[in-house]
Amino acid sequence: MGTKKINVLLVDDSAVVRQVLLAILSDTPDIHVMGAASDPIFAMDKLAREWPDVIVLDVEMPRMDGITFLKKIMSERPTPVVICSSLTQKGAETTLQALAAGAVEIITKPTSGLKNFLLESAAELVSAIRAAAQVNVRNLGKRPAAVQLTPATRLSADAILPAASGQAMAQTTERIVAMGTSTGGTQALEAVLTALPRVCPGIVIVQHMPEKFTASFAARLNGLSQIEVREAKNNDRILPGLALIAPGGKHMMVTRSGAFYHVQVIDGPLVNRHRPSVDVLFRSVAKFAGRNATGIIMTGMGDDGARGLKEILDAGGATVAQDEATCVVFGMPKEAIKLNAAQRILPLQEIHQAILRK
Repeated sequence: MGTKKINVLLVDDSAVVRQVLLAILSDTPDIHVMGAASDPIFAMDKLAREWPDVIVLDVEMPRMDGITFLKKIMSERPTPVVICSSLTQKGAETTLQALAAGAVEIITKPTSGLKNFLLESAAELVSAIRAAAQVNVRNLGKRPAAVQLTPATRLSADAILPAASGQAMAQTTERIVAMGTSTGGTQALEAVLTALPRVCPGIVIVQHMPEKFTASFAARLNGLSQIEVREAKNNDRILPGLALIAPGGKHMMVTRSGAFYHVQVIDGPLVNRHRPSVDVLFRSVAKFAGRNATGIIMTGMGDDGARGLKEILDAGGATVAQDEATCVVFGMPKEAIKLNAAQRILPLQEIHQAILRK
């Protein structure tokens, strides 16, 4: 009985959404809904009286849009925010602005069949709120954001490909860097990729993010960075000065053809409750790149990527974990460090240097 409940404020202009979310969250023992508001102006009245642990926020609303409201919150009192966004291209662009402004999670909602969808997505919403409640609030205003979606069954990378069996080339001139991240990762990746010069090793990235958001996310980073950043397509070659981001809803693996590395973008079951999964990417990197690879695990909930990072290390590759002080959520790096998978533990602002090191 003594466990403190997570205080949640709901802000959504749809009465149906508010009603369904309230019903879902009222049935969750560790969550207390302190209020629901139809727009940010009403929400501010409630915030003047009581401040929540987590805010669940729609983006497109009357009187004040969610982005403006989010920026106001982050400037006044940084608070974990879960965005409830529609699965549209326009929604993806707006949601990325929200991630840039400091949101930590995305829950996607369809444009129709809303009530059933929200009921079916109850576990996803609850886990997103729990994840948001665990973020390091000190890092929110500076380097916020990302996504944590956790459905039920849990498979390992074995579901996609077997463990490494010495197929990596002993040494080639082609080096590749594999990065894995989740909650807090959109801003962490921005910090790292924008610090890289145009000439750097080819990079492959898994950021836990729903489908339809990764293409917009990659385009946004491409506009900010000297290197080229884009959403990966099946058989794309990994090239110096290029970062490929796994598409939401698909696994991404590295494979080798002669001395060249390519990516495979495939369907498959959720691994560690994720698709794309960091473990799947890292295992393929251990298998086909071995000592020619650097694996980097960064901010995020859970343990996806921890075992894969150890496989890269065991295959002779270099490995890095982000340190606790600069993580929004010190989950994935912590689990990797526990497995002795990380050769180096670095703050966010030094990770780009690990990419450039021979």
